[in-house]
This record gives sequence, structure tokens and C-alpha cells, in this order.
Amino acid sequence: MHYPATFKTDLIDWFKENQRQMPWRETTDPYKIWVSEVMLQQTQVDTVRDYYMRFIERFPTVKALAEAPEKEVLKYWEGLGYYSRARNFHTAAKEVVSNYKGTVPIDPIIFKTLKGVGPYTQAAVMSIAFNHPLPTVDGNVFRVWSRLNNDDTDIALQSTRKRYEHELLPYVETESGTFNQAMMELGALICTPKSPLCIFCPVQTHCESYELGTVLELPVKKKKIKKKVLHYNVYLIENENGAYLIEQRNEKLLNNMWQFPMVLEDENTTSLKSKFGPSLKISETKSGVIKHQFTHMTWVLNVYKASIASHDVNIQDTPTQWLGPNERHHYTFPVSMSKIYETFCKRNAQ
Repeated sequence: MHYPATFKTDLIDWFKENQRQMPWRETTDPYKIWVSEVMLQQTQVDTVRDYYMRFIERFPTVKALAEAPEKEVLKYWEGLGYYSRARNFHTAAKEVVSNYKGTVPIDPIIFKTLKGVGPYTQAAVMSIAFNHPLPTVDGNVFRVWSRLNNDDTDIALQSTRKRYEHELLPYVETESGTFNQAMMELGALICTPKSPLCIFCPVQTHCESYELGTVLELPVKKKKIKKKVLHYNVYLIENENGAYLIEQRNEKLLNNMWQFPMVLEDENTTSLKSKFGPSLKISETKSGVIKHQFTHMTWVLNVYKASIASHDVNIQDTPTQWLGPNERHHYTFPVSMSKIYETFCKRNAQ
């Protein structure tokens, strides 16, 4: 649907008056805007703010990021989750330095060839930094646009995204970056999933679902596939010096990050003893349970205390380290292991 010119004017006027203050809105540097867009994927704004500031302070330019070792980049990303974002972004920074002399490409087509850059990131960075007429369609925009048009099409379909992008094109011919940010801000502050503040909506007079009373029925999205649930036993193996044994992951998921030794719940401890030595003593009493959600999977982690002498540990196939009481900051943990450390180990580190 094509709305009258007042629709865009009303939306942008509201945005300029009511937008939240964010550090990435105070710059036109495409690299810094790019950092924010990568961090904001599947992560709340309030969580991103501090991470963004620390990341920019340490890696103020594409070149600084490209030259940093991956383990340091992941350390600054620790806690944000979805670590493939950080790895892809790090690779893309290297591509920019290697192929484009450290300057973020202004051409949207070239920019999209960089590692990890999909249609949304391309549109967001290119429209905000360079005013290219590309519409951004994220969860907020899906919700706003479906309600404005009283559209009950399944937003999980790729065809719906393509159609929305096409329908939004006329509105990004000018002030594209501002319009895109205004649509996303409207979805975040007013046109929320539950209890939308329709009475305060600057484009309420243009909204078909408000007129028809169908706001809460939209958008339509097919049911999510039930998540796979995996149960693990995690062992806090402590030595005589109060240090905990940690190992580096070599699986695709959370690759190269550090964890406390863990095995599937239905595996017995024989393999664990063969790995760490017969002197390993495992408590029969569970210390607690930690749950961690991934996009398509849930980990249920049963935590057990264990002890072993330092000299009994001799691992050949997996990098291991002893985590001393004040050495946590040296290692990059996934969120699940950070939860375990904070819950069961931090007291020992104080």
C-alpha cells in the first residue's frame, strides 16, 4: 500500500522528537554504525550500549579490529552470545583492510559481499551511513508494516520479506536512514508485540489494523519448531590450590571458547576418569542446575563438584588450563559457563 506523504512526515517528525539517545546515532562513521548493527542482531539495546562503547574504545577503526587476534575480539564480545557474529565481523574487517584499503565500501553490492553481511545489515548500514535507498526489514518493521496494512501473511516466509522490501521502497527514496530508524523505533517504543501504545502512535490515522481492531492479532508467524533439549553433566574439577580445570572447545558451536569439562548426562564417568585420571573424585551430590537457551537448542547443565591433584592431569587431545582464583578475565567463556562460574566458583575467587 502507498500511504499519503503525511505518513512519512508524521513518522519522521515523531522520531526526531522522541528517538532514544544511542552512541551509534551520534556518528556517521560507517564502521561504527556497522558495529552497532552487528551487535543489535538478536540482542536488546540496553545490553548492547556498554559492549558497544568498550568495543569501539578498543577497536576504534576497521584496521584496529582487523589486526587484533580473534581471541581478543571474542573476549570483548563475551556475554553477547551468537559468537559467529563476532567471528564473521572480524573476518569482514580483514577483507576491508586487505581489499579496500581499510575503508568500508560505499557501494551496497560490494558491501554485501563481505563476510556476515546479509540483506538487513546491508540496508541498515548503507542507508544510515550513506543514505542509499534500501529499506530495512527487521522484527520491528515486520510488526509495524503488517499492522499498518492489516496484513495477515506469515512473516516467517521469505516471500513476505521480499514483498515488504518492495512496498517500502517508495519511502526510502529520500531520508532513507532516518525513515528506517524511525520505523524500527516505532516498533520498539510504540507498536510493541504486547500492549501496543496505539493512543500515542504518530501514524495511527494511517493504520488499518487499528481501525479494524486487529492490532493484537498481527503479525502472523508460524509456530516455532520445538527446541532440542540436551542434558549435560558439568564438572567443577578443583585442585589442591583452589584452581578449576577448564578445557577449550573444538566443536563448531562455541569453537575455541573455554568451558568446564562436560559430558552428556547419559554417559557414565568412566570416560571422564580415563581422560583426567583415576584419582578424579566426583561428588555424588549435584550442586545445582543451569539452563541456557540457544536459538534452536536448550542446554540443561547439571553441575557437580570434583577434585584431582594437578600432577594427575595430562591431556593430549584437548587444550586444558587451570583457572586460578583471579584469572577469569584471561579466558573467554560462553554465557552458560559464565553463569556456572558466577554461581559456583566466584566465591572461591574472592
